[in-house]
Amino acid sequence: MQTHNLGYPRIGSKRELKKACEQYWSGKIKLHELLEIGKKLCIQNWNIQKQAGIDLVPCNDFSYYDQVLDMTLTVGAIPKRYNQIAVKSNNEQDLYFAMARGYQKNGLDITAMEMTKWFDTNYHYIVPEFYKDQEFQLFSNKILNEFEGAKQTGINAKPVIIGLVSYLLLGKEKEEGFNKLDLAKNLLPVYIEILKKLEQQGAEYIQFDEPFLALDLSDKAKETFRFVYKEIRAKFPKLKFIIATYFDGLKDNLSLATSLQADVLHIDLVRNPEQLEEVLATIPNNLSLSLGVVDGRNIWKNNFEKSLKLIEKAAETLGSERIFIASSCSLLHSPCDLDVETQLNSEIKNWLAFAKQKVEEVVALKELASGTTDETFLNIYTENKNAATSRNNSSLIHNNSVKQRVNAINEKDTRRKNSFNIRKNEQHKALKLPLFPTTTIGSFPQTKEVRSWRAKFKKGELTTVEYDNLLKEETKRTIKWQEDIGIDVLVHGEFERNDMVEYFGEQLEGITFTKYGWVQSYGSRCVKPPIIFGDVSRPKPMTVYWSQYAQSITQKLVKGMLTGPVTILQWSFVRDDQPRSVTCNQIALAIRDEVADLEKAGIKIIQIDEPAIREGLPLRKADWQNYLQWAVRAFRISSSGVNDEIQIHTHMCYSEFNDVIHNIADMDADVITIECSRSQMELLDAFAEFKYPNEIGPGVYDIHSPRVPSKEEMVHLLEKAQAVIPANQLWVNPDCGLKTRHWEETEKALKAMVEASKQVANSLTKKELVNQ
Repeated sequence: MQTHNLGYPRIGSKRELKKACEQYWSGKIKLHELLEIGKKLCIQNWNIQKQAGIDLVPCNDFSYYDQVLDMTLTVGAIPKRYNQIAVKSNNEQDLYFAMARGYQKNGLDITAMEMTKWFDTNYHYIVPEFYKDQEFQLFSNKILNEFEGAKQTGINAKPVIIGLVSYLLLGKEKEEGFNKLDLAKNLLPVYIEILKKLEQQGAEYIQFDEPFLALDLSDKAKETFRFVYKEIRAKFPKLKFIIATYFDGLKDNLSLATSLQADVLHIDLVRNPEQLEEVLATIPNNLSLSLGVVDGRNIWKNNFEKSLKLIEKAAETLGSERIFIASSCSLLHSPCDLDVETQLNSEIKNWLAFAKQKVEEVVALKELASGTTDETFLNIYTENKNAATSRNNSSLIHNNSVKQRVNAINEKDTRRKNSFNIRKNEQHKALKLPLFPTTTIGSFPQTKEVRSWRAKFKKGELTTVEYDNLLKEETKRTIKWQEDIGIDVLVHGEFERNDMVEYFGEQLEGITFTKYGWVQSYGSRCVKPPIIFGDVSRPKPMTVYWSQYAQSITQKLVKGMLTGPVTILQWSFVRDDQPRSVTCNQIALAIRDEVADLEKAGIKIIQIDEPAIREGLPLRKADWQNYLQWAVRAFRISSSGVNDEIQIHTHMCYSEFNDVIHNIADMDADVITIECSRSQMELLDAFAEFKYPNEIGPGVYDIHSPRVPSKEEMVHLLEKAQAVIPANQLWVNPDCGLKTRHWEETEKALKAMVEASKQVANSLTKKELVNQ
């Protein structure tokens, strides 16, 4: 029996990588300093796992931005628009960051590559761009260098490589007339070159991440899997290959996965424990099985009793020598280390495990399954059992009034008073907005000063009155600036908020927070997910004070800004002792109460952000409808308690909408704003083909990149939008909130956005409007 780990968080327990990258981007440190910090984090991560007792420690799971982008650079799949950067830049790291973030200096203005969600997680990856007959080459030696670095540290590590087929499936065809899987024959020689060099360096095991084996696959995809792994095995009879699947069960792809001539097949027994029986019944005699029993995506302690039953069942069938024990997926989705949390409620802390502790759990499970008599591990088992009992019986978890209210939800609670056709007339009369109204998604840049005020307030160095006065001045300045440039619907800027989920979680019962429980969302962007441990309720209003203040200092409309129930659920670590739908309804009722209070306070437009609805979609289409039914219903519970003239907005970003457009429409938001700029309005096609009835704001400004788009660029995007969506349904807005941007670039971009809106509106004649 052996242990391994599929991947480890790279950001550092106190976000050292985030800070280093941002310092490099701002010119505060040199490239060699950034690379040195990255090297130290790699060595630290390798040693944590080695010292814990992991047999196969992963390498190449580290990344300065994104593992998919790493692979894109490695195989030379560099879009041609970056050729000039490759020539002008002194290092591949700047080319790499330009592909992720865009590039706007040295006389060049180049857009970033598209970004989207990594399966059903809140992690974002950079989407590879593919062209017909595209050629590939070994461009970057990152995989080889990290393996050598581990070797020098005294670890014969296991390189982790995104499998060739999954890499192609993660990408996007950028021209018509071909299937991206046709590129497998062109890409395979580069993979073979990498494997040859790793074998020469002394690699023994290679982990190929092939998560698409847990998804619905076309016949062509299945054929490509067979072709690729047959070729790889023929070239490397001695290398040991682990094919890692995760986020769901193999199901109808089981026979395909077991036929790929790997040495070890990894399965996710957290997401789909039911698959074990079928896998054991069909697995070939020459294939070992890796059991993903420690949850890589949540923070609860492993239930050793349940995991050991699975391990023992597998060992009885295959023999312990063919069993590997592992995390269910990469620990990228977990915070780094629970040990640094000194302020958590001790009872709740005893229920938790972060990445470092999960690695220790993997090792403990191996020892316990092997029949150890070592008292250290026997004591660990007893402590684990006691923690599970403590959690089940804790008075912190249950609130009967919340349970009763959820059980009392009826159909009336999920419907607005009238249909959108009636509501829109009431809203147009009440709001009196122009054609192509402009707004932003919510947050404005949080400067060092704003963040320092929050830190001082938390430390007690500022009184509540002093802190409020500082925030009021910043809010007043932001409101006036929006008025001055001509934005139609204003936002207060959210300077009082740390994060769009954390801010609400801190004010809801049944939720707690960590100090250092950060996980990577994209690039240097990290989030600190709430921990939903019990029944959720809202003891008092959460946003009314600041929304009411902002509205009191302007004659223009100010949006109330809320985060929706599904997004709070998806972007939290959620309790696993009841269905997620029940927890979501609890949150929905809390948001419903907040919406009602905003209406009473005179707020006429209320935005309930739901960027995570599409993200939460199960990986298998057969499971979609059940999820969509309760997710859409939860949104409607949160939004339906107001009068017709109150305009409800929602926001979604980095999602593919084609397959779920009917469900998006069923949410019945009066206005939806979506990310569209990186895809050059491609995402709007689904709304156009469906003839989406409500109003829509396709983003014209990519806020995830520091480059500032020109007015002409935004005009072009708006004209593309107008070509498929009637002008009287269109809003104009950025892709997302502006919290992470700097004021200088924000001011330039939003001024250009307002000018673009006016230019397009003025270009329409009355006749054209009548025709639309």
